[in-house]
Amino acid sequence: MADRDPSLDVLRAVAPGTPLRNAIDLILRQETGALIVLGYGRDIEAICSGGFHLDGADFAPARLAELAKMDGAVITDEAAEVIYRANVHLIPDPSIGTSETGTRHRTAERVAVQTGRPVIVVSEGRQTVNVYVGSRQFELRSPTALLAQANQNLLTLERFRRRLTDDEDRLTQLEVDDIVVYRDVAQILQRAALVRRIGRDLDHYAVELGGEGELIRLQLVDLLTGVSEMAELVYSDYSRKFPPKRRQPLDLLQTLSTEHLSDTVKVAAQLDLGGQENPARSRGLRILARMPRLPESVKASLVEHFGTFQKLLYAGVGELDQVEGVGRTRARQLRHYFDRLLDSTRIWDFDEE
Repeated sequence: MADRDPSLDVLRAVAPGTPLRNAIDLILRQETGALIVLGYGRDIEAICSGGFHLDGADFAPARLAELAKMDGAVITDEAAEVIYRANVHLIPDPSIGTSETGTRHRTAERVAVQTGRPVIVVSEGRQTVNVYVGSRQFELRSPTALLAQANQNLLTLERFRRRLTDDEDRLTQLEVDDIVVYRDVAQILQRAALVRRIGRDLDHYAVELGGEGELIRLQLVDLLTGVSEMAELVYSDYSRKFPPKRRQPLDLLQTLSTEHLSDTVKVAAQLDLGGQENPARSRGLRILARMPRLPESVKASLVEHFGTFQKLLYAGVGELDQVEGVGRTRARQLRHYFDRLLDSTRIWDFDEE
């Protein structure tokens, strides 16, 4: 996936069964509340007042729970393996805007924004746990609630993945019939981007669930396998410039809101594709990628030589043999592959009638 999400590291640290999560559960049971900063350095020291130093005491859930009984913040290292300070009064920049109302939560949000350090707030009144990472904040949920929501999202992902497979089969049929328009291209890339977006949400669930999310993680890997590669090939087949010099298409679409991602006009504009109803000609890279043991250099030579998938699809053995790196044997294999493709799409046509 494209950019690393820093919140995932925090989710791993507070996943069920980890020492930090065990400490948080102890604090919730004793109903004392806590303000915990993950990370220590000059930036944190600059906003600390009072409290006491622990000279790098080893982290233990019971130790952190006891220190949380005091009013001030507890400061650990980034991995929550060492406790550096306790009972600290934090004084972040008051000019930093915050939408929170409680004292702990306002302080936590400002510290997270000012220092970039993750901050955890355990609320004794609301019995909730909020995590602040930069300008973002999220609430830790119970494993039971998380698992139910993750399974629901997994069903949604499975449905979208099946539709993406159907869309790819349909695109192949349209390419063989030479009736593709750019709306068809935008739709399949749109669907791939939605699949990856749902997958990213599920990845967060799996990380937050810790060991209990392993089965979800395995299913997620299976459902996302090949999606980015397919999208990249489709984009390479239809981009205005070849090869595309910009980022992977799903990374480009990641910047769109979910509302804009559902609009194929905006998707096409983001990827610099042609007008929705304008004819589109594939270069044939995606189809060639399906042929086993065909070297990348040969694929590139075929695309460069023929220019469009239609010319490649109906090329004879002699024409294919003229391409650098193909040879007579591979030319016959390619011709057989294209004949089978033509036959399979004709059967598909017959079944649809």
